[in-house]
Amino acid sequence: MKKELKDYKNIYMIGIGGASMYSIAAMLKNDGKNVSGSDMQESDHTKYLESIGIPVAIGHDISYVKNADLVIYTAAISKDDEELVCAHNQGIECVDRAEFLGEYTKSYENLICISGTHGKSTTTSMIASIFLEAEYNPTVNIGAALKKINGNYYIGGKKYFILEACEYVDSFLHFHPTSEIILNIDDDHLDYFKNMENMKKSFQKYIDLLPQDGCLVLNRDDENISDLVPHNNHVLTYGIDSLADITAKNIKTSKMGFPTFDVYYKNEFYETITLGVLGRHNILNALASIAISINYNIDKESVKKALKEFRGVGRRFEYLGEYKGAHFFDDFAHHPTEIDATFESSKAIDHHETWAVFQSHTYSRTYEHLEEFADVLSKFDHVIICDIYPARETNIWNVKEDDLVALIKKKNPHVKHIATYSEIAKYLDSHIRENDLVLTIGAGPINQVANMLLKQ
Repeated sequence: MKKELKDYKNIYMIGIGGASMYSIAAMLKNDGKNVSGSDMQESDHTKYLESIGIPVAIGHDISYVKNADLVIYTAAISKDDEELVCAHNQGIECVDRAEFLGEYTKSYENLICISGTHGKSTTTSMIASIFLEAEYNPTVNIGAALKKINGNYYIGGKKYFILEACEYVDSFLHFHPTSEIILNIDDDHLDYFKNMENMKKSFQKYIDLLPQDGCLVLNRDDENISDLVPHNNHVLTYGIDSLADITAKNIKTSKMGFPTFDVYYKNEFYETITLGVLGRHNILNALASIAISINYNIDKESVKKALKEFRGVGRRFEYLGEYKGAHFFDDFAHHPTEIDATFESSKAIDHHETWAVFQSHTYSRTYEHLEEFADVLSKFDHVIICDIYPARETNIWNVKEDDLVALIKKKNPHVKHIATYSEIAKYLDSHIRENDLVLTIGAGPINQVANMLLKQ
């Protein structure tokens, strides 16, 4: 950015309804800035922004752009976007979301960045819950909604900023962290990274951002992380199957599937922890949260209480309700590894049969992981494939929904391609049975399927 943040008055945001963008907009409004923006569709986020006095255009509004002295845009915005082109032609400074957020967070004493291919939103939310329970008064920016703060963000003090740090298009390289967590590294966003080697190089650059006295928290169970080389003095590792600094032992699960386990820190008993969320992956997320809590000297009781009361975040194995005796859950999972974690979590719940209603997110990801998607989805009793959600892409890969259906059918005959949300809802209405478990899965708005039925 060419000037200090205090010198900008009128800020326009393209893609303002995004999870991170809308929270930034609210923070800027709180700082006294004149904020406006646009999004391609109306949402709960855009409605909320309107309610706090931030004008939002659905589509484009060049008049607001012309009055701005700074334009912020998301990575999903194309270079030929009408508003972005207008801003450039008017000589208005334009920055992407990650670059702006990097500048914005410079004023905080501690920037805690949570990164990794899977589990960022959940772990960021766990850490936020712990810091709030301990009355550390953090400022928070998450990629999903956390009930404890009634949304994706919380405006606290200037000592701690807890930030979900996404790796896509190297966004996290714009930040200036004092602490980092790397949860895992998997082969996602290959439309940008191309291969795993490039992903690892990006995460290595991310580690290199840390100052010598910064804290680095690493998942020792993840083999791809083991290739990274820390350059700072303070590294904490965690894991279940490894000789890490922080480990979980004596893992047990309740009848509802919630885990209880003993945590050991440097081979000494730390505390017995019970989680209010399901799955082995959430044990690992909790260990990462405990590691950062230890680094910031948070008392054990606050950690224990916050993790026990934590019920997850929006669209992360979120319970939506009951219809015709069937139970509906929604999960943001859009990578085969994430879907497998969702399947494993579902096994902990007593049910009749499982229904996976899946909408793949982007053509590139569908093409790159076609076989893996088929393998994991075939584990569910029934599978419905919705039309692919294109997001920012055109289908240059020529991949089709029926390609995925054909592969699944080799292992599971109970699979169908149904194009639209309304058609899927109609099919479920006539086929689900009492105590079935219905899971809508994907990063697009596939949860609308459940909402259509639950509103009846």
